[in-house]
Amino acid sequence: MAKQDYSNYQQKVIKNYYENLDTIALTRLQELVTDLYLAETPAKKKRLWQQVEKALTKLKIKPVTKARILETQDIKILAQNLQEWLR
Repeated sequence: MAKQDYSNYQQKVIKNYYENLDTIALTRLQELVTDLYLAETPAKKKRLWQQVEKALTKLKIKPVTKARILETQDIKILAQNLQEWLR
């Protein structure tokens, strides 16, 4: 595949995206916490927890912490950890 040439503006956008990946992932995790609180069906909760797992992987959270959050699937524990990560 040929190398794509990006304009200066596109290069800056791409660079900023990768520089702010942590912030983007944390924001997504905040949205997921809200969605989990509002989820009504078990199927929706299951799907949201799968998305939480992906977000935690992107953030490179310690495996012990990640496992605890995913095993308990307790929204309060997730929210408390998220507050700590945002500091």
